[in-house]
Amino acid sequence: MFYRVIGLMSGTSLDGLDIACCEFEKQDGKWLWSICNAETIEYEAETRQRILDCEHCDSETFAYNSVWLGHLFGKLTSDFIKRHSIEPNFISSHGQTIFHQPNKQFTTQIADINAIAAETKCSVIGNFRSLDVALGGQGAPLVPIGDRLLFAEFPFCVNLGGFGNISFEQNGKRIAYDICPVNMVLNLLVQDLDLPYDNNGLLASKGTINHLLLDKLNSLPFYTESKAKSLGKEWVISNILPLLEQSESNTEDLLATFCEHISTQIASHIKGKALITGGGAYNSFLISRIKNKTPHQIYIPSSQIVNYKEALIFAFLGVLRYRGEINVLSSMTGATSDSCSGETVLYL
Repeated sequence: MFYRVIGLMSGTSLDGLDIACCEFEKQDGKWLWSICNAETIEYEAETRQRILDCEHCDSETFAYNSVWLGHLFGKLTSDFIKRHSIEPNFISSHGQTIFHQPNKQFTTQIADINAIAAETKCSVIGNFRSLDVALGGQGAPLVPIGDRLLFAEFPFCVNLGGFGNISFEQNGKRIAYDICPVNMVLNLLVQDLDLPYDNNGLLASKGTINHLLLDKLNSLPFYTESKAKSLGKEWVISNILPLLEQSESNTEDLLATFCEHISTQIASHIKGKALITGGGAYNSFLISRIKNKTPHQIYIPSSQIVNYKEALIFAFLGVLRYRGEINVLSSMTGATSDSCSGETVLYL
């Protein structure tokens, strides 16, 4: 059966909303796919700040903001549909993560799917993480099911987004986990310079590594945990930011040191040919440091896949949910069982 689905992705870096119209068809047991149209709609500063404020606002404002963001997602998607004359089967939305604390058995993504459906006049599937967390899992990472079924030619798939994560096959199971923070920290470090990010890692390339700080970063207990694990903003605030603040290094040195930390952690998990996607794939300095630390081939795909792989795979998660098939693997998340996750709003 053929599916035309719009995938929506908004990550922790809050760059904007990724919208991708994707087509899927299963032939001879294999999934064929394509990204037909894709855009990133950058958030205005006011929107970005309003999302950030959700972490500290009162409950009524929080509930209202989820509906507000859903209507915003819906309006942006409706405009996208009209611009490209698309007739999607449905929309599949990641939402915007505000809280992710699986150790306390909850995760929260806002951008109400009812509001998205109301604006687009389309059925919407969303809230892909909560069932897995309820089953004792981390609710993340979810993208590796797409790595297995859509990018099987790569033994290792690495995404360098707000966080870096990896997935691979091991003894017939798909294994996946978060490795370390990436753009969430790098982008934070250049905020004082009024920059959205360190373009090509140019500032980092000029810095000097603070080896004392590097040792402290690499010694964080998370990196020696062997169980299924995931990272969230709360972990960065508690574990990374205090070390950066205590170091008293300048911005360039902090960037250089954290890039060295990222490359050390990422390279240590690559054991074969690796596909690298996410915004970090454009950081040429960071990629050069990763390549320097591993003998294995590092492959950077087309910009369309780099930019929209997560939106593509969340569209695919929606397809699997629509078909009633497993879309979250316990081998990836540590849950007690696999699941077919996601909630659906049918627009008739």
